Amino acid sequence: MALLARTLYTARLGARLGKRLWTATEQKPVPNRRSGLMEIGSVFQLQLGKLFLFVFFALNLSAHAQTAEYKLKAVYLYNFLQYVDWPPDAFANEQSPLIIGVLGVDPFGKFLEETVMGETVKHRRIEVRRYKSVREIRNVHVLFVSASEEDKLNSILEDLKGRSILSVSDAQDFAGRGGIIRFITENNKIRFKINLDTARAANLSISSKLLQLAEIVSTEKQ
Repeated sequence: MALLARTLYTARLGARLGKRLWTATEQKPVPNRRSGLMEIGSVFQLQLGKLFLFVFFALNLSAHAQTAEYKLKAVYLYNFLQYVDWPPDAFANEQSPLIIGVLGVDPFGKFLEETVMGETVKHRRIEVRRYKSVREIRNVHVLFVSASEEDKLNSILEDLKGRSILSVSDAQDFAGRGGIIRFITENNKIRFKINLDTARAANLSISSKLLQLAEIVSTEKQ
């Protein structure tokens, strides 16, 4: 509802701006020796107004599309918890939560917390934590590596190697470089690749139901 309200507000604002620009450019110049220049200026203002509206709506639609994309990815992260099994030593005790972490610039905002709020998976509550550096990570079960960390990706994956952490990202070739799950957006649909070699090395068991939805890749094939 909030997203719909923001969209309607943006549309109304754009419409008002467009009406003002159109009204301003439709005013007839007072005939005089400069009328030709004024007509040219009026046409220029009209075209500028159209360009402004195009950019205005394009930017807002792009922002809404990105917001919707990461809302859906937040749901995927939650669902991954249900289709992956961690070894017993990944938890301090039976009451320990399942932890979803975000490394780097957070593209989810409040949506990730809203998605998991009040939910439990395998009798465990879910927590969301954020990290600025991979060195801060002590205990996490699903780690989303933000695209902001792409230039440090090799060292991050090296640090995660062998740890029972389901690494997820939409960074270029994430799964092929040693991550476990990479999101891919094609034709407005979200798909994902899974690197089973890395998952097995991390002692993680991924359900066949999840594997059937993914493209399986191998580090050795890259």
